[in-house]
Amino acid sequence: MTITKKIVFTLSLALSIAFHALPAQTVPRWQEVYPGIWKNSVGKPEKISLLGAAAIQPAREALAKLPKAIFPLEKAEISTKVIGGKTYLRFPLDEGEQVFGLGLNFQSVNQRGRIMNLHVDHYGGQDNGRTHAPVPFYVSSKGYGVLVDAARYITVYAGTATRVDTKHPPILQDRNTDKNWTAQPYSDAVEMLVPAEGATLYVFGGPTPMHAVQRYNLMNGGGYLPPKWGLGFTQRVPTLYSQEDILKEVQQFEEHQFPLTFIGVEPGWHSMSYPCTFEWDKTRFPNPKDFLQKLADKGISANLWLNPYVSPKASLYSKIKPFTGSHTVWNGIVPDFTMPQARQLFKEHFMRHHLDMGVGGYKIDEVDGFDTWVWPDVATFPSGTDAEQMRQTYGLMVQQMTAEWFKEINKRTYGLVRASNAGASNLPYVIYNDYYSHRDFITALVNSSFIGVLWTPEVRASSSPEEWVRRMQSVCFSPMAMINAWADGTKPWTFPEVEKAVSDVANLRMQLLPYLYSTFAQYRFEGKPPFRAMNLVEGFGFKLEPEAGKLNTTDNPYAMSLRKDINDQYMMGDYLLVAPMFAGEKSREVYLPQGKWYDFYTGKEIGENQVITITPSLDKIPLFVKDGGIIPMIPVRNQVPKAETTLPLTVRHYGTATGSFQLYDDDGTSFDHEKGQYSFTPLSVLKGADGKLQGTMSVPAPGKPFGYAKEVTWVFMTMGN
Repeated sequence: MTITKKIVFTLSLALSIAFHALPAQTVPRWQEVYPGIWKNSVGKPEKISLLGAAAIQPAREALAKLPKAIFPLEKAEISTKVIGGKTYLRFPLDEGEQVFGLGLNFQSVNQRGRIMNLHVDHYGGQDNGRTHAPVPFYVSSKGYGVLVDAARYITVYAGTATRVDTKHPPILQDRNTDKNWTAQPYSDAVEMLVPAEGATLYVFGGPTPMHAVQRYNLMNGGGYLPPKWGLGFTQRVPTLYSQEDILKEVQQFEEHQFPLTFIGVEPGWHSMSYPCTFEWDKTRFPNPKDFLQKLADKGISANLWLNPYVSPKASLYSKIKPFTGSHTVWNGIVPDFTMPQARQLFKEHFMRHHLDMGVGGYKIDEVDGFDTWVWPDVATFPSGTDAEQMRQTYGLMVQQMTAEWFKEINKRTYGLVRASNAGASNLPYVIYNDYYSHRDFITALVNSSFIGVLWTPEVRASSSPEEWVRRMQSVCFSPMAMINAWADGTKPWTFPEVEKAVSDVANLRMQLLPYLYSTFAQYRFEGKPPFRAMNLVEGFGFKLEPEAGKLNTTDNPYAMSLRKDINDQYMMGDYLLVAPMFAGEKSREVYLPQGKWYDFYTGKEIGENQVITITPSLDKIPLFVKDGGIIPMIPVRNQVPKAETTLPLTVRHYGTATGSFQLYDDDGTSFDHEKGQYSFTPLSVLKGADGKLQGTMSVPAPGKPFGYAKEVTWVFMTMGN
């Protein structure tokens, strides 16, 4: 054999061996690890994972209470491969099946037909996967969920790619003659590319989309139950305010009789920030402990801004430097929080300077992006964790670490964060950002319910009194009612002509505290998100209709038909439907699910299983209550009640159907509820012998926290009852 022939033969043999050595398409083996949740490990999953960073502890007892579920997919239709150090995943989709989740998206709800690169980042105006919480979890309209637990930039083809060997090929069309031709042929799968040699997969059973979401949240420990003060009203003050400036602002809230339960203290509290010392500036805050106590005496908690990058001027700097990365952020060193030494040094510093003084929580900034604002992907860290993994988990680790500190002192916290990911349900943080589209903020609130995170459509500024009112109304029906005035010093009364309307909606939030707190208890104990997409609601029957596309036009011959999402309304708890208004709108459409619905303010019947058009006044955010809905309320107050307070309770009932509500209570501040120190007290409306509705409250459990009077005022709101 000639040398040339030998070389050719050798190459051919090598290529043949390499080809046959490629892993064949495999059917994963699934193990039911919790009721209705199946797990599979593909290839070699990496040590650093999303759920590991969140340090999840499944709520096993709660999971066991959900309906039994069977594996929701055809296992033979799921495939995995590991080739060239990358993991290829494929999950089947039926025709008409919708896909929700896949991160905190701001402009779309149904994600089928999208290509996304799930990458922790500041939201840049497109639903392309680069966002504050790029959670690799999706929920199907068929009632199941899929999670890929890998701390990597995962590329998702959500019903966009068509395999040659597909069992459900798209219809062959001739673009020249067929007006229905589309640039995106039918695809029957969600496919993902994970740039790693393996991944851990989870499938969550139903039978409904809500059950899949519940299982996901409960596997992550159940939703977080904030302290009661966290559900009041928040004012974040300008950057360079001193302790005296803040106390004067608190006094102004008192003078305006406006609710205030916690204050956000911005970067000026540091002796140096961008990067941070995490130590009090002695000029602006000469006596921080006294300042915090004065706030506490008024029933107000303090929340401190920070980013976790250590200034060379910090006393912590030299100690933690050996446990930091190769690159700086804002000229500060980046702690490697995968290392226990870094976590311990931060804990000691923060305990001494913050928690021991009475600080209530944190606003964690700049752990998301843009790319020029965080460490680059070429950065290295002493633990060996690479920059990509660090980017995907850093927000989770800071949340989990700080939450752990507060839990050690038996004190619940509630704060803000810029980056999160899978596993965050049980972490005490609400996501925020610098984007400022009111409409898109509401879409993000809708989408947050699919992925186990909380989101606030915060208020910062407005161009008109109308916009101010409409933004304030939305934020008062969100997980955190907040004005973020760090830059311009806005106040709730900035537009005097609408001060009453703004005050009214803030007061309404305070009145609804029993309902809202009980709704968050559902999140904690049942996994139901407190603010819910309509797609998760029982009786949802809205059909997505194709809208006119632009096929065969000269400006864009490949434009595709759009689909209309319900992205501008949502549920708060089981009974209350919220339909925000936006500046410039005089009317809007509202979709009502099956069953009768009633106006919150008047009790008037509005409709059922239909789309209605409403023209609300400026001073009201449109609210609707489901037939049989029970809404417990307290009198208007500026601070949340303390544990020893007993409040009168007014319970509203809407419609003609009977109904029930589990009224939750605990001490409002500690973790004693995890030791059984809480109460669920049933409120019921039944028909009496005369056919009229009658309301009753069960006897509160003896020895358990219950902060309401035992005599209830029942108000039957529906006309003619």
